[in-house]
Amino acid sequence: MSLLTVGTVAFDAIETPFGKTDKIVGGAATYIAWSASYFSKKVNIVSVIGDDFDMSELEELRARGVDTSGIDIKAGKKSFFWSGKYHLDMNSRDTLITDLNVLLEFDPIIPDSYKDSDIVLLGNIDPNLQLKVIEQLTNRPKLVVLDTMNFWMTLGFKAKLDEVIGKVDVLTVNDAEARELANEYSLVKAAKKIMKMGPKYLVIKKGEHGALLFHENEVFFAPALPLEEVFDPTGAGDTFAGGFCGYLDKTRDISFDNMKRAIIYGSAMASFCVEKFGTERIRSLTHQEIEERVKDFIDLVQFDIVLED
Repeated sequence: MSLLTVGTVAFDAIETPFGKTDKIVGGAATYIAWSASYFSKKVNIVSVIGDDFDMSELEELRARGVDTSGIDIKAGKKSFFWSGKYHLDMNSRDTLITDLNVLLEFDPIIPDSYKDSDIVLLGNIDPNLQLKVIEQLTNRPKLVVLDTMNFWMTLGFKAKLDEVIGKVDVLTVNDAEARELANEYSLVKAAKKIMKMGPKYLVIKKGEHGALLFHENEVFFAPALPLEEVFDPTGAGDTFAGGFCGYLDKTRDISFDNMKRAIIYGSAMASFCVEKFGTERIRSLTHQEIEERVKDFIDLVQFDIVLED
């Protein structure tokens, strides 16, 4: 099995109530690849960077079994850069700087060696580019997963986003985005509307309140693990998606029951991500740490009860 992700590899500068960083490595595809590499034997990336990017970062990814040959390096150009400041609740933030740079020239070309990837995870980018990726896949992957955000639900992109949503198997959005996409307050009603647009499965991320998985008339809820230290939520959603898809790729099982397990593994990976700035924490995990964290999730919700007659 193999996993293909298409998205950003970039620089971030982050400030939270608990500290701040200068320019560090970020981007959706970066978080996804690091997270998925703990499960999937082959992770392929398609992205674009400038020659200002630290190439040792790509070497570290390759050491994790990630194929970076699909990353286009633009000579004399600067990589995508985002800077943001989080509020005390760590859920809301202000964007301070967005320098698209090479992202303005991003034309995702899928190498032939990537086209037989079993799972394709489309990171949060322009839906026109996501659609272009799908059109290059000569063989239908076992699973196509789409991540998007409310920015692409605006008038200028909505029609193209709807077209992409109609072509994928799994959509991941947060609760506010699900409500906006479906124009429904109830997440159950929103999920039913969204799945009628095409996806067989819907994952609604609720940050510190967990995640919901919908399929037909079935619903599964995974809580978020209460953490003593939360330094930086940047990339947590992408880390979740990487762990979710990586686990499905490793187990070769895309059933609803196995997706429940994948939700727990994705949540475990996201819980590590927020403990340090950027990708620092998810670079140095052991499989024992991951399994212990998953057990923490299981212990959080497991209980015995005797129902009275």
